[in-house]
Amino acid sequence: MKKKNLPIYENIEITGVAAEGKALVRINEIVTFVPNCVPGDVVDLQVTRKKHSFMEAKVLRLVRPSEKRCAARCKHFGVCGGCKWQILPYEEQLRYKQQQIVDNLTRIGKVELPEISSILGSKHIYEYRNKLEFTCADRKWLPWEEIEAAGGLDKIDSSYGLGFHIPNCFDKVLDIEECHLMPDVNNQIRSCVREYARMHGLSFYNEHTHEGQVRTLILRNNHRGELMLIVSFGAPLDETCKGLLEHLHQSFPQIISLLYVVNTKFNDTIGDQDVQVWFGQDHIMEEMEGLQFKVGPKSFYQTNTEQAYELYKVAREFAGLTGHELVYDLYTGTGTIANFVSRQARKVIGIEYVPEAIEDAKVNSHINGIENTLFFAGDMKKVLNDAFVTKYGRPDVIITDPPRAGMDEDVVDVILNAAPKRIVYVSCNPATQARDLQLLDKKYQVNKVQPVDMFPHTQHVENVVLLELR
Repeated sequence: MKKKNLPIYENIEITGVAAEGKALVRINEIVTFVPNCVPGDVVDLQVTRKKHSFMEAKVLRLVRPSEKRCAARCKHFGVCGGCKWQILPYEEQLRYKQQQIVDNLTRIGKVELPEISSILGSKHIYEYRNKLEFTCADRKWLPWEEIEAAGGLDKIDSSYGLGFHIPNCFDKVLDIEECHLMPDVNNQIRSCVREYARMHGLSFYNEHTHEGQVRTLILRNNHRGELMLIVSFGAPLDETCKGLLEHLHQSFPQIISLLYVVNTKFNDTIGDQDVQVWFGQDHIMEEMEGLQFKVGPKSFYQTNTEQAYELYKVAREFAGLTGHELVYDLYTGTGTIANFVSRQARKVIGIEYVPEAIEDAKVNSHINGIENTLFFAGDMKKVLNDAFVTKYGRPDVIITDPPRAGMDEDVVDVILNAAPKRIVYVSCNPATQARDLQLLDKKYQVNKVQPVDMFPHTQHVENVVLLELR
């Protein structure tokens, strides 16, 4: 059956922003989501999806740009899928993120709130990330406009794609020539790998046939500009693969940790893979307030280092530590927050699902001479129970920084039973945070709220909430 023609609407003024970095407008009282627009843009729209309660549309023509619109710095804007708010001035980005916090806490949480503090913006809005992951593909994905302009696919060299996945497409990789989220060395390294592969016949990976040599690149840096590069291969190393690693070592002296993985399974994740050292050490070091943190290839570390420091300072301030408190740090990761607050606490107990992360947390305590931390690995709702609290002590303060899904209800129940004086809830998803605040409302009052922007040019926002026992 032929798909019914979807309507076109002309001279529509965009009125707001929505989830996933899209803009929105009401057309005939139906909320319509539109990518790559900002409030105030007047556009002609083609509806691409129509449901009873909402529509999705694409821009056919920008009739009149908004006064708020600014030029995107990146040439891949609108195709890459990342940094969707580049065309919105940073001050406006912060305003909408602040509103996102207010809307979620009031509409979903429905709890009594204090005045919400103004969002803490990021000092740097470009080159702020300390980690990027790139995918290699034997065929790069090309937008139709580019194919058409060239006179057909046969007129374009579409081999050797190295960049980011097209959103929601596991097998389509956009070849990235520039990315401004890390210093320019990330662009130099990709160009180097691409050029070496072409010259030496080194194949890139095919997600359908599961064949090919170079599969992914993971790049990390620290505040000193030192680099870790992890090259994932889809087949055992031959001389050409070894040649690539040696070429990278010789070309980029700032790579002090050059690692590789042979990953022959059907997905790209390296969490369950053995990482080998080609050159240098198996980690880089990061520093915060004189504390040293070991960052390995599988370590979780907040990807905006400077803003992570601002975030942790807020969490520590909200915790109100005097040196006498027992602190539980839930979802501790590599123990960054636990070690960061340990000087102001009597004891800190960290719990995390990933065993490798807990080993990193223990190492980070050791190298900093911290002796008042204790770490446990395991599923939060299985580790943290009433028996655990009885054995290790009732916490005076709980700091919790859960994943986007928020806290399991069983975990919330244990927290309520433990009844710490204060809970500091750090969240990367204000919607699930709001849901959890409602669950905690029976015993706790929200007394402080501080949004923190960790990811400029995206819709994502972190939020820190202080809850105190009623």
